[in-house]
Amino acid sequence: MKSYCLILLSLLFLSLSTMSSAALVGGWTPIENINDPHVKEIADFAVTEHNKESGTKLKLESVVKGESQVVSGTNYRLVLVASDGSTAKNYQAVVYEKPWQHYRKLTSFEVAQ
Repeated sequence: MKSYCLILLSLLFLSLSTMSSAALVGGWTPIENINDPHVKEIADFAVTEHNKESGTKLKLESVVKGESQVVSGTNYRLVLVASDGSTAKNYQAVVYEKPWQHYRKLTSFEVAQ
């Protein structure tokens, strides 16, 4: 009877640990170094693509913070400061990247709340 209980407890523990790690897959993770050249490259891409799509002339000033999400590539969610020459605003941009395919896509770009 004791071994039966031990086996059940072991199975319960194993299933709970598997479920908690599965919940983290695909979650957003803070980007530790927002000054990383790749992060700046993603931010530059976001502003450039937004300018092409909207006809604006924003210029990237800085990256405030960022998060990444591993999916079938990587999503980058960045809060950045961009200026139109007279006014600087915070924007949130999301860029999807598959570096092995040399693919990037701006999926959203909006004024940060």
